[in-house]
Amino acid sequence: MKSKKYLKRISSDPDILHGKPCIKGTRIPVYLIVSLVAEGTSYEDILKDYPSLTKEDIIAALFYASQLTKFEAYAL
Repeated sequence: MKSKKYLKRISSDPDILHGKPCIKGTRIPVYLIVSLVAEGTSYEDILKDYPSLTKEDIIAALFYASQLTKFEAYAL
């Protein structure tokens, strides 16, 4: 199942960025990747700026964010 594969790429450690979800083995937070994609930054540019990431890491961050918002019902 792909979802488990992607979620294994995300970690949360209280000693790293105050427990914010990050790509496992890095200090790169999920919110940063999601924000970059939302601003229109291409995967290629993200990978160039953050060479420790892979395309699968970017997809994992997006998948993680989608799961967090799946059941949220906030009025904007």
